[in-house]
Amino acid sequence: MSTTLNAKQRSQFLKQLREEHRETVEQVQALLKEQKDIRREICQAMRDAPKTVPDIAEASGLPAEQVLWHIIAMKKYDLVVETGLSGEYYLYQLVKEVKA
Repeated sequence: MSTTLNAKQRSQFLKQLREEHRETVEQVQALLKEQKDIRREICQAMRDAPKTVPDIAEASGLPAEQVLWHIIAMKKYDLVVETGLSGEYYLYQLVKEVKA
């Protein structure tokens, strides 16, 4: 019986927390969706061939500093790799394209 009571209390507590923090949860979900959309645009721009950050920014219409931020994060998690240089800029390619 105490297990049932604990489960009900925990359920009510979690429901209360969700209600109290609904706005924060919605904001975080919106931010994550925006970041996912940006990454999708970056990946689309890199699909044909390795590209530099300025090339990706131009192809996607995103600011170069935003592209760079995402490229660095994607590199950290092994989603993109540096494949060489084009002038003064590194070329980046999607990892799945390299392995294929």
